[in-house]
Amino acid sequence: MDTETIIRTIAESPRRTPVEVYVKGDLGEKELGDMEYYQGVNYFHIFGDWKDIEPWLEKNKDKITSKRILSDRKNSAIPLKNLLHCHARIEPGAFIRDMVEIGDRVVIMMGAVINIGVVIGAETMIDMNVVIGGRAQIGRQCHIGAGSVIAGVIEPASAQPVIIEDEVMIGANAVILEGVRVGKGAVVAAGAIVVRDVPPGVVVAGTPAKEIKKVDANTQSKTAIQSALRSLE
Repeated sequence: MDTETIIRTIAESPRRTPVEVYVKGDLGEKELGDMEYYQGVNYFHIFGDWKDIEPWLEKNKDKITSKRILSDRKNSAIPLKNLLHCHARIEPGAFIRDMVEIGDRVVIMMGAVINIGVVIGAETMIDMNVVIGGRAQIGRQCHIGAGSVIAGVIEPASAQPVIIEDEVMIGANAVILEGVRVGKGAVVAAGAIVVRDVPPGVVVAGTPAKEIKKVDANTQSKTAIQSALRSLE
């Protein structure tokens, strides 16, 4: 997904403030009109947009004895992704916006934040509290370590996205800046800040990150992914 498409999608999407409302009171079904609701004994559970719910609450305030309003966003342009059809393991507390592509048997851990236009290849693990900015492209069988930041490039529109090729290991709390390409099989050490392209099959570390050696058998033994963690059985 190119930047202009993302910008246009965000700009043209209706702004929504979805809410859930629990109300008790002397209310009949006719008062709820076309709103989506579920009725219990002497209460209603209502779903809708705040611009519709707020005037309804005001109109019926004399009939409502108690209420609770739940909301987790304001004037949001892009909804969260519907995860039900993803063939992946996605743990509670991950925030994934719509128009994110999630490959087969991907693992996304608690607290990950993944923005619009991101592509994640099959069997890649996104660890806890990772932030992946807009349009980042992540290959197959990668591990993005806990707390890492993959920079996004929705604006300026001319910026190039981060590209992480297949079989890359990124250590905890590493930062990959805009436009960087990390080559196949490379390893980025924990805490590294990567400001330029990383060749395939090398280890980089430091601030800014520099090549410190080639990936060897010892490195591979320490960074190999575990297929069992990708199982959905």
